[in-house]
Amino acid sequence: MAADRKDKDKSKEPVIENRRARHDYHIDDTVECGLKLTGTEIKSLRAGQVSLGEGYVKASDAPLGLTLHSVHIAEYPPAGESRQHKPIRERILLAHAREIKRLAEHVRAKGLTLVPLKIYFVRGRAKLLVGLARGKRQHDKRADIAAREAKREMDRQMRRR
Repeated sequence: MAADRKDKDKSKEPVIENRRARHDYHIDDTVECGLKLTGTEIKSLRAGQVSLGEGYVKASDAPLGLTLHSVHIAEYPPAGESRQHKPIRERILLAHAREIKRLAEHVRAKGLTLVPLKIYFVRGRAKLLVGLARGKRQHDKRADIAAREAKREMDRQMRRR
C-alpha cells in the first residue's frame, strides 16, 4: 500500500532546469512556489517545451506578490489557434505571504535577485524553485570550472585503480 503512494508522488513529467543560473549566480536560498497557468501552458510544460534561461522573478510589497517574467512556454499545437496562450507573458507565482515579504526585503536591501531554477511537478501540480541569488564575478566562474575539472580528474584516477 505504501509503495503505491510513493509511485503516485513520483511524477513521470520532465524536470526543466535552468543550468545557466547555477553558473552565473551564487544561490543563497531557495523557495518552492506554485505556478498559476492556463491549460495549454500545463500541456506544454508536460511536453518539456519551456525555456527558463532568460527568466527572472519580481517580488513586490505594495500588491503583495511574486511574478515570473520572460519565461518562454511554447504554444501547444493540438489546442488550435483560438485557445492558445502567449508564449512569453507575466505569470503569477503562489507562495506564503511571509515568504514573499522576506524575499522582497532581501532583494531590496542586499542587492540580490530572484532567479527561476527549476520547474517540476508534485502530485500533478507545477512547482517552480526560485533561488535568491548573488551574481558571480568572472574569477568565481573560473574557480568553479577549475574545481569541477579537478574533481573529475580525481574520479578518473580512482576508477583506474
